[in-house]
Order: sequence, then C-alpha cells, then structure tokens
Amino acid sequence: MLELEQYKLDLAAMEPELDELYSALGVERERGKLAELEKQSMDPSFYNDLEASQKILRKIKESKDIIASYETLKSKWEDLSTLVELAMDEDDESVIDEVKSAYKELETSLQETKLATLLSGPYDKSNAIISIHAGAGGTEAQDWAQMLLRMYQRFSERRGYKVSTLDYLDGDEAGVKSATILIEGLNAYGYLKCEKGVHRLVRISPFDASGRRHTSFASLDVMPDIEDDIDITINPEDLKVDTFRSSGAGGQHVNKTESAIRITHIPTGIVVSCQNERSQHQNRDVAMKMLKAKLVEIAEREQKEKIEDIKGVQKEIAWGSQIRSYVFHPYNMVKDHRTSYETGNTTAVMDGDLDGFINAYLKAANLGELNLK
Repeated sequence: MLELEQYKLDLAAMEPELDELYSALGVERERGKLAELEKQSMDPSFYNDLEASQKILRKIKESKDIIASYETLKSKWEDLSTLVELAMDEDDESVIDEVKSAYKELETSLQETKLATLLSGPYDKSNAIISIHAGAGGTEAQDWAQMLLRMYQRFSERRGYKVSTLDYLDGDEAGVKSATILIEGLNAYGYLKCEKGVHRLVRISPFDASGRRHTSFASLDVMPDIEDDIDITINPEDLKVDTFRSSGAGGQHVNKTESAIRITHIPTGIVVSCQNERSQHQNRDVAMKMLKAKLVEIAEREQKEKIEDIKGVQKEIAWGSQIRSYVFHPYNMVKDHRTSYETGNTTAVMDGDLDGFINAYLKAANLGELNLK
C-alpha cells in the first residue's frame, strides 16, 4: 500500500504541471482557432482555391494535434489516478506493476509535451528539409552519410512523420554522396534544427581489409519547409538553372528525361536541387521552395555578412568543426559537443533515438547555455 500511496502523491503533484501545460500550449486559443478554421472549411466554395484550402486544412491538423496532445495526457492522468484510488480502496496490490508502467509512460509523455512548448520560433511547427553531404574520405564518408540518412528516417518513423526523398546522389562504391529529404509532421523543424552541423564517426572500417580505425565526417543542413506565401523576392537574373538526368531509383520516366533541376543563387552561392518529382516543372517548384527557405533564414538573421552560416555546408567537413561525435571503437559513445549530452547506447541512436540530444539542445537554447564555439 505504501507504493500506491506514493503514486497517489506523485500524481497529485503532477496536476499543477498539467494546468501549466494547458496554458503553455494555448489549448483554449487553439480550440477557438480550430472552430473558426472548421467553419471556413464548411463553406461551399472552400475547395475552389485548392492551394488556399490545403493551407487551412494543414492549420486545422496543427490545432487538432496540439489539443489532442494535451487531452491525451489529461485523460491518461485521470485514468491512472482513478486506478490508484480504486486499488487503495480495495487494498489491491496486484495492480502495482501496471501502475508503475503507466506512470513511467505518463511521466515521459508529459516531459516530451512540455518540451514542445519551448518551440517558439516562427518556423518551429513547420516540416523539415534535411540535406546530408558526405565529407572528404570517399567510400568511408559516403557510407557514414547513408547511415545518418537512415538514422533520420528511423527518427521520423518513431514520431509518425512522413519522409520523402527530394534529391539523392549515389556514392562511388557504397553509401551516398548527398541526399535531401522532406520530413512532414508537426514540429519537425523545431526538433530537427539542432541537427544542423558536422557529424563525426570513429569506427573500425568495414571497407578496410586491415581492420584499421577510421574517422569520417558528414554535414547536415536543416531548413524549414516554409509556406509559399512568405514575402521574399528572388530576382530571376540571380539564378543559374541546370537540368540533368535523375540518378538512383525513380522509374523509367524519371531516369530517362532531364527532369532533375539544380538552382544556384549567384549572390549567395546557395545551391539547391530536386530530382524526385516526375516533371521538370514540379522539381523546379520544390527547388525554389528550398531556396526560398534558405533566403528566409538569411533575412531572419539580418546579418548578410554571415552568409556562410546559411549555406548547405557551413564549415569544412573535417576535424574540429563537428557538433557531435559517434564513437564505435574502442568504446561506444555518442556525445554532443554543444550540450555535453552523451550516451553509450550507440545502437539506439543510430536507430533514431535522438530524443535525449534534442531535449538537451532545446533546454540549453532556452536557457542561453549552448556552447557554439
């Protein structure tokens, strides 16, 4: 009974946190917004403008997701509180294991939802576009780039996000030279923006017959998938547009026509490309959206002299510039050099378990404690 008494106290202490979360998430505000948006969606002419209707539907989903995240937590708390009360009334200790498991799950969900309240940036709720570039080192670096690609795909699966490949350039013998993926889901950019930078791997190379230890690097660029109605002007004369035949998987039409697009923004040197869509026109639209996202980042910072911080590869992809190190030999450890957060479970990390790193980054950023040297 003592255990149940403690859980009753712990659940009672959790109630004020849920009340704070209700305010922090703006649940009442979101309910009002949702009612107004749903009213608009009921208009007979709603689908006359397909682009506008899609934006409203996305906003409806965002509001529903925010409301549901709180209501699910509150419901779990109420159910568990009732279970503990009934068990105590009936002197039933057989439910202790169930209570322990449910409380741990509730506590984890509460912390994750509280973390979402730290996402206050203008694009934090947006989808994310991740570009991965292999560093110097040939096959070793290209294999590492593919490992990172899989890691973010698995992270997305864990959170129920949708992943689409926008651009993909095969490695010479294995892996990828570069790849760009779109990750769609609420707060995708807010969570993944901390992944931008150089990632370093230390391991015994599977490509080295002598079994020597190798160090490899890959660089990540993370952008928000911004709305088309963002007010930013791009001068067509500032663009260099190249077309080429798509590489990798994609079907006969994709591979046999020059439908892939590469756009260079001459004033900044920013390069974006897309080869996933079937037509050149569609690929150009996606590439322009990516370019606009990068230019918006520049405008947000209002520091044009720091343009190199915005480019796809911000620094030399080499020693000393990494944000995170992944060590597979002579010991197992993944460490983020900005927050000092680390874990020895390298298998879980490579399988998409990045929550600890993201949590540490967002908390440190919110407190102004990041080491960005």
